[in-house]
Amino acid sequence: MTISTVPPDRNLPISPMRYDPRAQVETKADNLDLASAFRMLRRRMVMIIAITLLLVAPAAIMISGLKPTYQASARLIVHQPLATSLGAEDTSRGNPLDVKSETERLLSRSIAERVVREMRLNMRDEFNPALRKVSFFESIRANLRGLFDTEKPASAARDSIEATIREYYQALGVWHEERSEVIQISFTANDAELAAAVPNRVVSIYLDERKGSVGARLDAAETWIRQRIAEQKGRAVIARDAARNYQESMDIVSKEDAQDERIKTLLELTGREGKIEESRLEVKATISALETADNPSAAVQNIAVPDSISTKQRDLRAQEEDLSRLLELYDSNAEAVVDLRRKIERSRIDLDLATKQYLQSMRAKLAALDHEANAVQSILAVAKEKRTRDALAQTELTRLQRIAENEQAALDKLEDQRRDLAAKATLPGAELEVFSPASVPLVSQGRGRLFYLVGALLAAISAAVTAAFVLEMWDQSVRSFDQIAGMARTIPAGLIPRLARKENPKTIFRLVQVPMFDEAIRTVILTLKQSNGGKVPNSIVVTSAHSGEGKSLVARSLAIELAAAAIPVLLVDGDLRRGELDSFFRSGLQQGLNEYLNGQADIRDIVYHHPSGVDFIPSGKFSLQRRVRPNGLTDIIEVAGAAGRIVIFDSAPVLASTDTVLLTALAEKTLAVVRWGKMSRRAVEFSLQQMKSPRNSEILVAINNVSPDKHALYNFSDSELFSKSLMKYYQPHTDDTPKAIINNIFSLKSKIIHK
Repeated sequence: MTISTVPPDRNLPISPMRYDPRAQVETKADNLDLASAFRMLRRRMVMIIAITLLLVAPAAIMISGLKPTYQASARLIVHQPLATSLGAEDTSRGNPLDVKSETERLLSRSIAERVVREMRLNMRDEFNPALRKVSFFESIRANLRGLFDTEKPASAARDSIEATIREYYQALGVWHEERSEVIQISFTANDAELAAAVPNRVVSIYLDERKGSVGARLDAAETWIRQRIAEQKGRAVIARDAARNYQESMDIVSKEDAQDERIKTLLELTGREGKIEESRLEVKATISALETADNPSAAVQNIAVPDSISTKQRDLRAQEEDLSRLLELYDSNAEAVVDLRRKIERSRIDLDLATKQYLQSMRAKLAALDHEANAVQSILAVAKEKRTRDALAQTELTRLQRIAENEQAALDKLEDQRRDLAAKATLPGAELEVFSPASVPLVSQGRGRLFYLVGALLAAISAAVTAAFVLEMWDQSVRSFDQIAGMARTIPAGLIPRLARKENPKTIFRLVQVPMFDEAIRTVILTLKQSNGGKVPNSIVVTSAHSGEGKSLVARSLAIELAAAAIPVLLVDGDLRRGELDSFFRSGLQQGLNEYLNGQADIRDIVYHHPSGVDFIPSGKFSLQRRVRPNGLTDIIEVAGAAGRIVIFDSAPVLASTDTVLLTALAEKTLAVVRWGKMSRRAVEFSLQQMKSPRNSEILVAINNVSPDKHALYNFSDSELFSKSLMKYYQPHTDDTPKAIINNIFSLKSKIIHK
């Protein structure tokens, strides 16, 4: 790397800014007024027009097929006959019939077929789809319906009335008015006379069929009820026979006698079982006391024993008392004491023998009691089983008797219905009163085609505008410095306009001037100087939150512009994973920053001197090898500073690499590039928080890829300023204007490139 010993002056004048970036942070209140709404409509005009056309096109196709229709209606009421029963005591005047039932009769299939044939509706293309000629718009509508309905409709026969009846039902309307019993019949058709003739014909056909159907229905009902009566009689006889046969086969006695006998037997057996159990418990207690005691003579003192054992027990105690008195007078070897002891021993042996015999007798008694208890329990179980069986039999008999009673009640009910039906057969059908017959309508129904078309257009525009407002509310991308003015310690660096297709970034090296873009880059450089006390910072980091924001374009544009102003620049591709600057500079170097940090190359081997005057260090090949030069970036900054060169790092995105955060802590200034209309405010704020450091507390933000026309349509403080500055920029200038300075800078850039 060739370093000049005399650093050039980095404070050379650069073209003044077209507008002051400090004015961009003067936020406006985001009040929704008519001007902002109008700007929003202008921004979304293409989308609004597209949505409107998409919605209006099918509506226009549907509306074009509309024809004027006429509707006529008749109002009537159906009464029951005045004489509703044969009883002389019935003085009612006849309540109205069920309106719903009469409405369904008016909609019956038989009436529909008669109306179709008599009115020759199947000969009209309005009601017979087979006679219609498919127009262009109708074919389009059919194709649109086919997109949602995959089943192909079957072609209707010309002489079939099925399709005609469906059309007839769609045109016919029969309903009853609320809070009244009035029935209204309407019909809609393209012919006004036909619309009036059909309701009147429906009423006349209804009367004819009502008269003929009453007698047939009554005859059919009487035949049906007689069959039901015959069947019900058979079921009633079967039910009674079943109850009687079951009572005889089970030999069921009267309920009271059987219950008393069962209760008496169960009480006796239960009492006997209780006494046996009580005796068993006493015997068990005696046996347990005798078996568990170590001294039987002592155990018999606490239980009830026979008199023979009690006598022997008393004799033994008396002998023991005599022995105690003799021992008080004589010693233990006295003859009287020895004889008495032998007697006591014999008494104890006799007592033990008697106790064991008594224990054996108790065991025998317990066995007898167990046998007797088992016998009683078996008898009691048989009694309980018999009781249960009798109860079940009685329950079954009760059920059969109830079934017989229900069958007889059903038979009686059918007989009553037959008598009522016979009485109703002598009465007439129904009485019909027509309030107003259908008349020929004079005007068509509904609105004209123009009205519906205008309504569809207004609805489509409303939907499109609503969609535009919704998209505008969901848009959280950064489009102005007003939106990030609330973020602490950020400095607006300027708005960078979008390059046209012919203004490809590669053309920067081909002396193709891009005035708006170059002016914006000079604005960024001037902002860097102002934020650094009037001098260009020694080291600058150009980064962004995500990739695709245009940071590489801004970094190399800054380097080219500074080199054109005779300021030595060292451009470093700091994106170690995805560095792409070498594709523009085409250095041809095989080693780069990665190899330098890994100790595989020297700094002189990685610097490329571009003809534009920019010294460039490519990123090199990425490697996961451990870096032997952790302070390599610091060394590059110090060496470049000693040579008087400005170091510009094109770093990796902040949210994609931690190296960028470390690099921003080393550099004097950090320039964050935000793409206009793409990056969200939340991501920008998060990335700025990641880059804050004690040394680099203020971060410059440049908004890239700004569309001047679209930006002017927003209600931001810098929208109008940016558009006006561009308009003034293209106006003719004299030689002492900033335009002349710009041309001089381009001339200087050309000389450097040729040199």
